[in-house]
Amino acid sequence: MSITPGADLMAGPPPTHLPVDPAEALLAEGKAPADVVRRLPSSPLAWATLAEQARDGGADDVTVYAYSRVGYHRSLDLLRRNGWKGNGPVPWEHEPNRGFLRALGLLALAARAIGETDEWERCSAFLRDSSPTAYDELLG
Repeated sequence: MSITPGADLMAGPPPTHLPVDPAEALLAEGKAPADVVRRLPSSPLAWATLAEQARDGGADDVTVYAYSRVGYHRSLDLLRRNGWKGNGPVPWEHEPNRGFLRALGLLALAARAIGETDEWERCSAFLRDSSPTAYDELLG
């Protein structure tokens, strides 16, 4: 193993910056989140928006949990395809990261609502570790 002179050996992984989600334009045009999910089923933003719509519309907590869990898993796929190695910052300040962060925050809240305390703790800690700003915005 070679070490680059001057490298910060204590530095963590670099921040992950996801690409723009094509669902953003469709949602901005006023397309229904369910229609956007049908068109772009791998979009974390579409699933997070669908989960938010369900929550805000009074849907059952299990429905919100299911939508946010799909968004979370789609997010993990996208994060890995973009160089994320399982940890490290995913800044809220980078707008395209917000689909993932919103899905994760919603999953944490929905897990708590259905009594999944371990998952609530795990997801809320993951959100805080990924982006303290997102944690404050979504759960704080």
